[in-house]
Amino acid sequence: MSIFTGSCVALSTPFNESGVNFDTLKNLLEFQISQSTDAILVCGTTGEPSTMSLEERNAVIEFTVEQVNGRVPVIAGTGGNCTDSVIKASRDAEGLGADALLIVTPYYNKTSQKGLVAHYNAVAEKVDLPIIIYNVPGRTGLNIKPETLLELSKIKNITGIKEASGNITQAVEMARLCPNMDMYSGNDDMVVPILSLGGKGVISVVANIAPKDTHDMVMKFLHGDVGGSRELQFKLKPLIDALFSEVNPIPVKTALNLMGFNMGNLRLPLVELSEKNLQLLKTRMMDYGLEI
Repeated sequence: MSIFTGSCVALSTPFNESGVNFDTLKNLLEFQISQSTDAILVCGTTGEPSTMSLEERNAVIEFTVEQVNGRVPVIAGTGGNCTDSVIKASRDAEGLGADALLIVTPYYNKTSQKGLVAHYNAVAEKVDLPIIIYNVPGRTGLNIKPETLLELSKIKNITGIKEASGNITQAVEMARLCPNMDMYSGNDDMVVPILSLGGKGVISVVANIAPKDTHDMVMKFLHGDVGGSRELQFKLKPLIDALFSEVNPIPVKTALNLMGFNMGNLRLPLVELSEKNLQLLKTRMMDYGLEI
């Protein structure tokens, strides 16, 4: 049940006064596919799903599935901190034609490691789609331990993990214990290290604005050009740093607007990028060769 190999963009959601800007969403999808992106994630953290209604999220998933039309896999973010709500969102996404689900660990109420297994098992029993677990303790306050991932890997349709703890020691242990689980880097600055552990790619923020290089970074490594992959990781690093100068997705949505995509505003509680970091972002984008 492997979903993709390569670069999956964690797509930013364009908004306007009426809600989602579907004209811009179409342009974003076509831009990504034309630049060799290997899969598309909608309604992940970068897409601001916590500020969207279920109806808006479902509309984005449905539109994306129809526009992509099978050219690359479409992954729907359906995670949350209420298991029943995650089940409903996941079943909706399955019915709308998504190819897979990305489900973040429950945040705020968090739960125990035992509770994590129960949560994911409850969701997995209600859908047939493959599920990628999203481990991002910096946002959720909850870390999946490697031994917990081993238990989760025994659930038939839990097939991968987006590992974004930033702890390479933990990632090594996860890869050692779960060799049959697909591992994707959840941090754009750790793609090559994760690939060196047998990872299959990245679920990426920087791919919103540099999709071809992000794809190439993964594929060069997987085809044996480790040096070329490393050079792209180094080339992308200053741009990645600028994209995380403030909480994601504030900088990346700003960057897309600078590139001419009509992304609209961020939704509260997110606000516009500070002037200092805006200048940093512009400088790094121009240094990278992006037109703004």
